[in-house]
Amino acid sequence: MAAYVIVDIRVTDPVRYEDYKRLAAPTVAAFDGRYVARGGAVKVLEGDLTPNRTVVLEFPSVERACAWWNSDLYRPIRQIRYETAQSQMLVVEGV
Repeated sequence: MAAYVIVDIRVTDPVRYEDYKRLAAPTVAAFDGRYVARGGAVKVLEGDLTPNRTVVLEFPSVERACAWWNSDLYRPIRQIRYETAQSQMLVVEGV
């Protein structure tokens, strides 16, 4: 069953964050993932959310999404995100 990683990102170092984006994309693909949304326009329909940069990834399963996030391949790249942005991330199982 598909799973979706949803991320809200507030970029603090836009120059270095470009490196993160370039390096992260191949790791997503290596775990059979794909970008569904990547920083496009967001419109809040309900509530008092104040989204920043929104990214949505699709993986074949929660297990595959978690394998990507925990992988040796992504770990050093994830560190770049930690150094260049503040983010909140979750994975949700699809229907």
